[in-house]
Amino acid sequence: MDLGVIGANIAKLWTNYWHIYLIEGVLTTLKLTVFAVVLGALLGIVVAMLKMSKNKIIRFLITVYIEVIRGTPLLLQLYIFYFVLPELLPVFDFSQFTWVAISLCINSSAYVSEIFRSGIQSVDKGQSEAARSLGLSKGQTMTRIVMPQAIKNILPALGNEFIMMLKETSLASTFFIGDLMTAHLKIKGATYLMLESLIITGLIYLAMTYPLSKLVEAFERKMKNAD
Repeated sequence: MDLGVIGANIAKLWTNYWHIYLIEGVLTTLKLTVFAVVLGALLGIVVAMLKMSKNKIIRFLITVYIEVIRGTPLLLQLYIFYFVLPELLPVFDFSQFTWVAISLCINSSAYVSEIFRSGIQSVDKGQSEAARSLGLSKGQTMTRIVMPQAIKNILPALGNEFIMMLKETSLASTFFIGDLMTAHLKIKGATYLMLESLIITGLIYLAMTYPLSKLVEAFERKMKNAD
């Protein structure tokens, strides 16, 4: 295998396709990731609070939800949301992109909920008791005392979840919705240069995830030094 030829092909593919498929793929991948993590975090907070409910039935149902989502492959969930739910729920006339994004959001929420739950439970219970003794309601105690400290503790884990979700969006290429791996498939189909296209795609993923991982590591060190 001639490395010079591979290098020349990589340069040719980048020149010819970065503005056609690759930029669109990066933007779609980032859009999917932000949608999944942000909405997944909001849903995850709700799920975490329900998981800590005193109602046994609610706790059981939420536990089943979390275990099912975490215990089944993401690709299987994507198939269900892409093919099955649109048939079962025709009233929801969502686009293909939206169904995939919702699936990623649901998947993320199950993991984020456990992150939030562990963060909330890591806050000293004495602070909650002190806040309640000062006249704060349970809701005020959670929003003003517990949650700010919990979020501070879990931000590195949320950063890692963002990085993981960014990579997992590659599974969305199964449905050709325009993400980065879809761009690879289009380039490969047009040029029959699989290796070179994969190298470019891998380098782009690395260019996105590596700075984020270093940012998370820096934040973790800052948190440790602050403690």
